[in-house]
Amino acid sequence: MPCEDVMPLALILLINFVVIAAVFAGLWLWSRKIKDPSFVDAFWAFGMVILALTTFIMAGDGWLERKLVLAGLTIAWGMRLGLHLFHRWGREGPDRRYQALIGRLQDKRGWDYDKATGLAVFGPQAILLFVVCLPVQLGQISAEPVGFGIIALLGFALAVFGIAYEAIADWQLSVFKENPANKGKVMDQGLWAWSRHPNYFGEMCAWWGIWLIAAESALGFWSFIGPAFLTFTLLRWSGVPLLEKGMKTSRPGYADYAARTSAVFPWPPKARASDEPVIDDEDDTTEYDSAV
Repeated sequence: MPCEDVMPLALILLINFVVIAAVFAGLWLWSRKIKDPSFVDAFWAFGMVILALTTFIMAGDGWLERKLVLAGLTIAWGMRLGLHLFHRWGREGPDRRYQALIGRLQDKRGWDYDKATGLAVFGPQAILLFVVCLPVQLGQISAEPVGFGIIALLGFALAVFGIAYEAIADWQLSVFKENPANKGKVMDQGLWAWSRHPNYFGEMCAWWGIWLIAAESALGFWSFIGPAFLTFTLLRWSGVPLLEKGMKTSRPGYADYAARTSAVFPWPPKARASDEPVIDDEDDTTEYDSAV
C-alpha cells in the first residue's frame, strides 16, 4: 500500500481510538460519582455509533455508498440496543455482575472502586469496542470497489436479520418480565424457546453481516478480527460462560431449560424433562441476554 494511503488510515484509526478512550474516561469519572458502572453496557453500543460517525466524517476518500450502508446499519443496531440497555439500567438499577466483579477485586487484590472499574471495566471495554468495530472503520476508509457484489448483499441481509432478531428477543424478554405472574420463572417462550441467548445470536449475525459488506474492499476483509473476537467473547469468555456460571445448580428449573434448549444458535427444543413448574425464588433479572 502506498505511503500516502497508509498515513490517512493510521491517522483515522488513531483519532478514533483517542475519541473512544476519552469517552470511556469520561464515563469512568461519572461512575466514580454514582458508584455504579452498569451503564457501560449501553455505552458499548453507543460507542459503535460514535466510531461509525467519526469514520464517516474523516474517510473522505471512501466509497460513499458503502459508507452510508455501514454507518446506517451500525447506527440502527447501536441506538436500538444502547437505548434498550440504558432504559433497563434506569429501571432495574446496578448490574449484579459488575457488583460481583468489583467485590472480588476489592477482596482478593485490595483494589479500591476507582482502580477496579478503571482497569477491569472501562479500560478493557474501550479497547474491545475499538477492535469489534474494525469492519465499520476499515470498510468506510477503503475506496474500492464501486458497486456491491453478492457478498455485500448477503452481508446486508444477514445484518438486517441480526438486528431484527436481537430486537425481537429483547422485546419478548421485556414483555415477559413486565408481567408480575412471570416473576421468578424462566423465559422459555418465543425465540427463547429455541436458544437460551437469542440476543447473542442476533448480535453475531449483525456484526458478521457488517463484516461481509466491508470484506468486498481490500482493507475491510482484514477486519474479520472484529466479529471473530466478538463471537469468541460471547461464546467462550464473558458471554454465555459468565452468565450461566452456577445457574444450573443455584436456580430451580434452569438445568431443565438448559438441557432442552440450545445455548445460542436456534434449534428446535427437546421435550421437557419434567412437568414441574419452572420457577426461581431469586429476584435476579439483571442480565439482558439471560432467560431469567
